[in-house]
Parts: sequence; structure tokens; C-alpha cells
Amino acid sequence: MIEITQDASGVIIPLRVQPKASSDRIMGEHSGSLKVAVSAPPESGKANQAVVKLIAKALKLSKSSITIVAGQTSREKKIHINGTTAHAIRKMLGIA
Repeated sequence: MIEITQDASGVIIPLRVQPKASSDRIMGEHSGSLKVAVSAPPESGKANQAVVKLIAKALKLSKSSITIVAGQTSREKKIHINGTTAHAIRKMLGIA
């Protein structure tokens, strides 16, 4: 199960990122994290930008509401999404 935690301003979701994939997609759960694949390479922040864009599009949120708070240069990341709840995110991801 994905370990989504809630704080006063939103939620934190752990991610496992696979850069340089064949396409951008959310792959499901991987060891307590949400696994995502992006086609962008892990250089100059391109993969991070692709991750934010993918999550925003999948959850129908603005890119500005999503911030990478840990793991800028790692495959293991944590993102913060402002203005939502853990329940709402689970529902949007279909893991309620």
C-alpha cells in the first residue's frame, strides 16, 4: 500500500521514479511508494519536471500545487501536494 501522509497544508506521497522509460505513465505501487515512469533523462532536472507534469495531469491538478520535497537527485522522491487530502488522492489514484 502506498504510504500517503497528510499534513496541515496537503499530502506527501513517496515516489519511485524510472527515468528514460519508453513513455510517461503511473505504474502502480512499489514497496510503499507510487512508481512512475518518465521518458525524460535524469539530467538538469528534466525528469523531475516530467514527474510533476505527469502527476498533475493524472490527478487533474495544477503543476504549481506539486513540489518535490525530497530526493531531487534520487529515484526515491517525496512530493507534496497542496490543498488536498489523503482520501481524495487515494480516490483519484483508484486505491481508495
